[in-house]
Amino acid sequence: MNETLSPDAEVLHLIEPHRRPQLGIHRKTASYDPASGALLGHVEEETAADIQRAVATARQAQPRWAALPVRLRTAALFRVRDAIAQEADQLAEIISLDSGKTRTDALTDEVLPAAAAADYYAKNAKRFLADKRLKPGLALLAYKSSRIVRVPLGVVGIISPWNYPFAIPFSEVVMALAAGNAVVLKVATQTQQVGLALARIFEEAGLPAGVFHHVNVPGRVAGRAFLDAGINKLFFTGSVQVGKQLMAQAAETLTPVSLELGGNDPMIVCRDADLERAANGAVWAGMQNAGQTCGGVERIYVHRDVVRPFLELLGDRVRRLRVGADRDFEVDVGAITTRSQVETIKEHIRDATARGATIYAQSDAPESGQFLPAVLLTDVTHQMRVMREETFGPVVAVMPVDSMDEAVELANDSNLGLTASVWSTNRRAADRLARRLEAGVVMVNDHTMSNGLPETPWGGFKDSGIGRTHGELGFAEMTEPQVIVHDYLPGVKKNPWWHPHGRFVYDGMKGLLDMLYGDPIPKRLAGATRFMRLFARTFGVPDPKP
Repeated sequence: MNETLSPDAEVLHLIEPHRRPQLGIHRKTASYDPASGALLGHVEEETAADIQRAVATARQAQPRWAALPVRLRTAALFRVRDAIAQEADQLAEIISLDSGKTRTDALTDEVLPAAAAADYYAKNAKRFLADKRLKPGLALLAYKSSRIVRVPLGVVGIISPWNYPFAIPFSEVVMALAAGNAVVLKVATQTQQVGLALARIFEEAGLPAGVFHHVNVPGRVAGRAFLDAGINKLFFTGSVQVGKQLMAQAAETLTPVSLELGGNDPMIVCRDADLERAANGAVWAGMQNAGQTCGGVERIYVHRDVVRPFLELLGDRVRRLRVGADRDFEVDVGAITTRSQVETIKEHIRDATARGATIYAQSDAPESGQFLPAVLLTDVTHQMRVMREETFGPVVAVMPVDSMDEAVELANDSNLGLTASVWSTNRRAADRLARRLEAGVVMVNDHTMSNGLPETPWGGFKDSGIGRTHGELGFAEMTEPQVIVHDYLPGVKKNPWWHPHGRFVYDGMKGLLDMLYGDPIPKRLAGATRFMRLFARTFGVPDPKP
């Protein structure tokens, strides 16, 4: 690795000012630019004991934060939004340097969605947190008024991945804070410089001391450290294997978890699709961020009648992709963030070609740095790893189908179900297909960008995870629902079913059942008479003698 520091001073000022207290530090984490290998800086590594202290401090600060009016909590989020907008260029460059993605990807897929999320949750938090009155289920008990109240969880732990190191944790932090929680955030070890910039944005927003903590601990100990420290809920984005391990560990203390564990996402191209739009969408959704997108296109099922023209369009666009380091913005696909991911992608391609797949088209790519060409595969089967597992790289595979029923069956033939898309000019037919797909998010004539819409929930079926983030559903995951019931009937001494019990009480309650659901009508009238006699005890009328 080249040890020369490369970011310019304008970018470094977002990173360097952040220094953590010297608590149990043993070593530092080095950050490297995946595109050039240049050293970006070091971040002090902390320990499980530091997590314990951070959670304890957050727990002390959280009640005061939760007690503030929502408008005061959201005022800090507006300041965060404004800071992101003002420093967008610097943030995009930091994200690009630390993760290897292009600055356009960083701005479009991370910085802009983060600003939109801060704005959306700041404007909607009061509505999301407002008490919700429940409509009575029994008209005779309508004097029992029930409301759902949203209560903050307490201390929320967030463990985020390296592929979207700014946008993914950002929305979760914003929702947690707006709901009245304190937050302890661990970003991926591979993208610590982004973590520093993100932490600085929040720390300079005027949050009370102790409400937000950014920590750097190795991924192998983070989950256990968070759970042992007593967080109230854990939000994790990462691999299926690690997610299952964390869920098992969380079961020991019944700590709730929200897991987003990736996908191997299908795209269905119908016979009547706009093929040019579909090809453009496929190359973007499959290759943006060098394919390192959990909701990106990996499998494409195309009606056999249009597969040839579709492949010609898609192949042309794949070949024309410009892969390389982002020095002058004139690049489409950046570097692969980690060396291990480079090997995973290569192995998936080797496995596919060894089993009979054909590389129909591929782009050029630099030989130095962690770059891979964009690849379009054909002649694929569901026995190949690219069709069974998450490749997480600039690779898409096309399989022809004879019908949309076959396309749905193949699309659902996966243990993952994060996102999917249907491409058709018949929106009603596309909607019917979308409802048959086993995925948490299905888009029509677009793909994956719903993650950038703050109002749309994000999460998947099957092994793609449990729970949701984003939108009102995601915001609700940052709270505990509490039901409060008031009795508004004046003069009440006791409920009809209270003690003492006897045949009179039994017949009266049976009368209520007959009155509500009995048949024929005389039975309902008789039941009403018996219940109303019993109901009189509500106001202190003595029960008749046995």
